[in-house]
Amino acid sequence: MAAELETGLPSIRLLQTFVKEGKEVEIKLLTNDVLGGKIRWLDQNCICLMEQSNQPTIVWLQAIAYVKPKS
Repeated sequence: MAAELETGLPSIRLLQTFVKEGKEVEIKLLTNDVLGGKIRWLDQNCICLMEQSNQPTIVWLQAIAYVKPKS
């Protein structure tokens, strides 16, 4: 049985808010690369980030240092 997304966690709820509101976010990876765009969806393993070129990028949660809304 696949693990389910723990929607009771504040971090998951905040990411879901970013998805619902279509907020632009900045995702910094552990490699120090920085990605920007809108989160299309998330699951227990990954985030799908739609970049400005409308290109989807799958980012593994384990690779993320932080996610913050763009100001």
